[in-house]
Amino acid sequence: MGYYDQDYEEYQPKKQKGNRGGWFLAGLVGAILGGLLVIVAIPTLSNLDFLPYKMDITGEDEQEDTGETTTGPVKNVSVEVNSAITGIVDEVSDAVVGVVNLQEAGFWNETGEAGTGSGVIYKKEGKNAFIVTNHHVIAGASEIEISLSDGTRIPAELLGSDELTDLAVLRVSSEKITKVAEFGNSDKVKPGEPVIAIGNPLGLQFSGSVTQGIISGTERAIPIDENGDGQVDWNAEVLQTDAAINPGNSGGALINMDGQVIGINSMKIAEAAVEGIGLSIPSNHAIPIISDLEKYSEVRRPYMGIGMRSLNEVSSYHVEQTLKLPKEVEAGIVVMSVDPISPAGQAGLQELDVITEFAGKEIKDIIELRKVLYEQKIGDTVKFTFYREGKKMTGEMKLGEQHSIGG
Repeated sequence: MGYYDQDYEEYQPKKQKGNRGGWFLAGLVGAILGGLLVIVAIPTLSNLDFLPYKMDITGEDEQEDTGETTTGPVKNVSVEVNSAITGIVDEVSDAVVGVVNLQEAGFWNETGEAGTGSGVIYKKEGKNAFIVTNHHVIAGASEIEISLSDGTRIPAELLGSDELTDLAVLRVSSEKITKVAEFGNSDKVKPGEPVIAIGNPLGLQFSGSVTQGIISGTERAIPIDENGDGQVDWNAEVLQTDAAINPGNSGGALINMDGQVIGINSMKIAEAAVEGIGLSIPSNHAIPIISDLEKYSEVRRPYMGIGMRSLNEVSSYHVEQTLKLPKEVEAGIVVMSVDPISPAGQAGLQELDVITEFAGKEIKDIIELRKVLYEQKIGDTVKFTFYREGKKMTGEMKLGEQHSIGG
């Protein structure tokens, strides 16, 4: 009996272990079959509205490298390669050219490249075509060449240049010119509007480069020191964009989604902490400048004929003792000198007069006076208000033509 009991005790656990393994295998197979049945049945039940929700199984997502497929909801996406942007670029890019500044250098005064920029062909008339670029692109050039989109170079003639607005106009033979850009209305541009910049960043090896962005801001004022005396002479009103504008892009086109030029790219804030700020001269500001440069080789601006200084730059002692201004007068222009045969001289203005209103607008400083002055036309008669030894007076003058920056 002892032997049999021992034998039984050893045998019994083996029998129980075998039963547990069989139940586990049967359960696993049942779970797998049940899962497959549910996967197959759910789409049918969903389509028959037996479920409180709908399933959308549109296809299989193919694995690119392994060839495996996974089942799941997939959204089919159709990409149109020939988008609006590619169409605009195809239409406008040939009208954006390279501008090569050639200067004499060395012992033999040989002519070589001093720099390159971009330009926009805006008009083709008979045997001539006209290109707008930046003043700083062609500054100091003894010769200028234009590089077309196919690499062909043709000589260009400088018709006129304006340092204040950083614009210049060139003339070339129209024989090989195939495309002309169209100007758009920059006054209608809004922040957030998509734009395209085309130009030659970093030289002609990157000619025709295209970048895309948005209008980041309008009516941005950038201070300009035209004569290098450390004083701001002018606030240039520009469009701000985050489309990449790099050295060499200057003079290139900023284009809207209608394929129109709404700005001439000019400056870039290139500081270590600043990214994505490009600046462009609005087309509506550029067009009258371009017209003057083309016709007169200079910008015809009205002028007064005075030397001046902003009142806020004068010490309080001289405001009270020398100018004898009332306390309520806190802003204006101090007349430092007067050309006797100028419009101001003919109007009777004298040294140390303080102009506070001009053409019906209050004047706070030199920049504001120039802005109001340049809104007038040569030959216009304007009224002005000024103080002389503390007494408020009025006058009027007929504006003349300015040939250099000033008042």
